[in-house]
Amino acid sequence: MGIEITQWDVQEMIGTMPVKGNRQPFGLLHGGANAVLAEQLGSVASAMHASQFNSIAVGLELSCTHHRAAREGTVTGVARPIHLGRSTTTYEIVVTDEEGKRTCTARLTCLIRPKPPGA
Repeated sequence: MGIEITQWDVQEMIGTMPVKGNRQPFGLLHGGANAVLAEQLGSVASAMHASQFNSIAVGLELSCTHHRAAREGTVTGVARPIHLGRSTTTYEIVVTDEEGKRTCTARLTCLIRPKPPGA
């Protein structure tokens, strides 16, 4: 996928992903690739939040709305929290193209669970 996280913070997780190698048959960025980028950013941020409770974060729900196509270059995802609780987190992830145009809006909710024994 070529995802690179460029900013690590519970309040704002940022990452990039190349369009090349992540296209569907019509030459557009695959919607599933947007979902992977969103899940990666939101899950890592949720895991960072969960760590303060000696817990882990697991994905519960992901929804993506694809607004416009990206055909080349790199897309950037920015994950910001909507809710940071002890049992769930919810992040909004906005994906934009190199011109700063929004290509996808995603929302990820993660469940915060106790860390399993031995983990």
